[in-house]
Amino acid sequence: MESIRLEIDGKFVEAQEGMTILQAARGAGIDIPTLCHDERLAPYGACRLCTVEITKDNRTRLVASCVYLVEEGLVVETNSERVNKIRKMLLELLLPLAPTGPLESLARKYGLEGSRFTAEQTSCVLCGLCVRYCAEIKKANAIGFIGRGIDREVAFLPEVAPKVCASCRECFAICPGGKLASETDGVRFPISIWQSKQELR
Repeated sequence: MESIRLEIDGKFVEAQEGMTILQAARGAGIDIPTLCHDERLAPYGACRLCTVEITKDNRTRLVASCVYLVEEGLVVETNSERVNKIRKMLLELLLPLAPTGPLESLARKYGLEGSRFTAEQTSCVLCGLCVRYCAEIKKANAIGFIGRGIDREVAFLPEVAPKVCASCRECFAICPGGKLASETDGVRFPISIWQSKQELR
């Protein structure tokens, strides 16, 4: 496999062909924040917190580092003023949805003490980790997205979930907002969750 040399934050990094900028950076000890990324899963690019600034052929633009493949001679900045401004705005938009856990820590890192925005606290940032883990790792497809746009949400699927979820629950640990654990606390899992959603429609 061909070796590729690029520059990340002023540091020359050797990467392998087919690696993403995120993988190359982390391999070199350079941290890039993420919410929707998991090395076990296919790149998704949903949360955009991993946005970095790249320069190629004297042109600069912003890309999601978890899905952008390394290129020879690429210059990457992971903490430029432009990048940090975007991350701060993304965090401010997401924080009302899930104000504790990873989002709270990231908000503090970027100097956010709160958010100007308001939203229903759903504990879900639609990162898709649970949906993708269940499909790609467990091959169960017991949880998925329903609805579109602002009505989009994650729900257990009644045809599959009652048979597999109660004995699994592996997706709970990767949920950055804690939604799955909070929704199933003290209820008959997972049928009652789906039924309650249906009753609200």
